[in-house]
Amino acid sequence: MAEESAIAAVEAAGLEYAVTRHGRVRSLEEAAAARGVEPGDLIKTLVVRRAEGDYLFVLVPGGREISWPKLRALLGVSRLSMPDADTALAATGYERGTITPFGSTTAWPVIADTLVAEPDRPISMGGGAHGVGLTVASGAALLALGAQVADVTAEG
Repeated sequence: MAEESAIAAVEAAGLEYAVTRHGRVRSLEEAAAARGVEPGDLIKTLVVRRAEGDYLFVLVPGGREISWPKLRALLGVSRLSMPDADTALAATGYERGTITPFGSTTAWPVIADTLVAEPDRPISMGGGAHGVGLTVASGAALLALGAQVADVTAEG
């Protein structure tokens, strides 16, 4: 089960974490409240396709979205895209809405927006299943993931 893969990967990384389980939520604010964090601390893990069979994870704080011009400039490419749900599942082992870099079937590179990168900040990420969140310390999580930190988002 995908939830167990995510939790096992966080444990293997030696991170302190909390698992939050909640029902369906209808907004960013509702999801943040259910997980006990501020909306900006709810982190979306988006899968971005660079080329055929070549993906990366982009960690985006709640209320923001990927700035495609910034991300393309950072990566030195002229074209990026979001894979469809089936392709994202095949690339990560997780369904959309549950994706986390922790426990992905492939350890794709991780880019975290600068707003995610405060060392002791608690952030909540997808936990591998719908309604499951993993709350970890941002700095330790980004270090464990080998994340590149860059300004890659804009107001949503």
